[in-house]
Amino acid sequence: MRVAILSDTHGNAFALEAVLRDIRQASPDVTINLGDQIEGSADPGRAAALQASLNAVEVRGNNEEKLWAGGRRSPLSREIGAWLGTQVSAQARARLAALPLSARVEGSIFACHGTPQSAWDSLLWVWDQGGYYRARDPRELRQLVEPLAAQVVVCGHTHRPGATRVGDTLVVNSGAVSDQVDGDPRARWTLLEQRGGHWSADFRAASYDIEAAVAWSVKHSPFGEFEAGLLRSGEMSGRGTS
Repeated sequence: MRVAILSDTHGNAFALEAVLRDIRQASPDVTINLGDQIEGSADPGRAAALQASLNAVEVRGNNEEKLWAGGRRSPLSREIGAWLGTQVSAQARARLAALPLSARVEGSIFACHGTPQSAWDSLLWVWDQGGYYRARDPRELRQLVEPLAAQVVVCGHTHRPGATRVGDTLVVNSGAVSDQVDGDPRARWTLLEQRGGHWSADFRAASYDIEAAVAWSVKHSPFGEFEAGLLRSGEMSGRGTS
C-alpha cells in the first residue's frame, strides 16, 4: 500500500502543483492532507481548488481554526483573513473550517495536524521559549501515541520532516508543501509504503518556480514582501509554528 501525505500548503499553488506532479507519478492508493491549506498569499484560491479536487482524506490545521467565527485575534491575522475572503469562496472556507481534527485511514493510520488533541500543538517536537524546537520527551510522546493503537501516526504543523518509532508505531512528520524552515526552499511531501506488513516513510522534495509564486503574491496581495523573503530563503525565522 502507498499513501501520499501532504501538509501545510499555506496557499502556495505553485509549490502545490510541483508536489501534485510528484504524487501522480507515485500513484498512491490514498492521499492524506494534514491541513493549513490556504493561509498564504501565492494564489490561495487556486491552491484551495487544487486541494479540494484531490479526494484526499483531510484534517484541519490550526489555520483552518482561524476560519471559525472569532478565530482571528491579532490585527495582522484579521488583515490576512479579510484578504483571503477575496480569494477563496465562502463555501470553500466553510468546508475547510468544518474539517475534523483527526482521521483514521484503512484502520492502521492515524492522521492529525498537530497532536491528537490540538491542531496548535506539535507531536515530535515542542517549541522552546528560547526560540527553537526541541524533541518532545519520549515519555510524553509515548503517552500521546500508544492510546491511538495505530501502525502509523502522521502529523504536520512544524514544517520539519522527520520520523521516529514509539514501540511498533511509526510516527511521521510529513514536512510542508510551502514555508520551509531548514533553508531548503523546495516543496515537501512524504510517501508512506507498506511492504510485508512493515511501514516506511520516504521524504520527498520538489523544486518549483519560486519567483513565479513571489511575483503572484507581489502583484495580487499586500503581503508580497513577506512572502518573497519566506519562499526564497526557505527559513521561517522567528515563527515557532505555522
